[in-house]
Amino acid sequence: MRLRSEIIDMDIQGILRYLFLFLLLLLIQVLVFNSMRFGGYANPYVYLLFILLLPIDVSGWTLLFSAFFVGLTIDVFQDSLGMHAAATVFMAFCRPAVIRLISVKSDFEPGTMPGIATQGLTWVTTYVLLMVMLHHIPLFFLEIFRFTEFGQTLSRILLSTVLSSAFIVLGFFFWGKTAK
Repeated sequence: MRLRSEIIDMDIQGILRYLFLFLLLLLIQVLVFNSMRFGGYANPYVYLLFILLLPIDVSGWTLLFSAFFVGLTIDVFQDSLGMHAAATVFMAFCRPAVIRLISVKSDFEPGTMPGIATQGLTWVTTYVLLMVMLHHIPLFFLEIFRFTEFGQTLSRILLSTVLSSAFIVLGFFFWGKTAK
């Protein structure tokens, strides 16, 4: 009975940690990063860190629902008509395949969170770059909704991916130290 109580407490603590992370990233994204525009092209989207930090073995419906909720929340603050929700759900849908693609081993311990301490900096950087790119491609093409400005859209995707990924990898460093 005591073991079951410890598991339930651990789950509640985990949920509270992710709720705190969600609120923190939402505030940072809305109050700081939404007003940044580097060179008129690059926009950093750090809210993606929430989905990227979910445990590797999280269930599919939890992953997709979380991605939809996070994206929709950003859409409310940016008045972007569901574009962030669609792009974030697409990114979350691709996440298991990306993890299988870049991982040396296919079986992780239950509850393993992606992190620099567990997988290493190279793995995390590759993971972040691929996932952010998978988010930005649909986001920016939905935003422009035409292929006539393909070069400009591609440059926005690449610059925003690099910028967002840099901030997200920094977030991995910060969250890894606070998670212990």
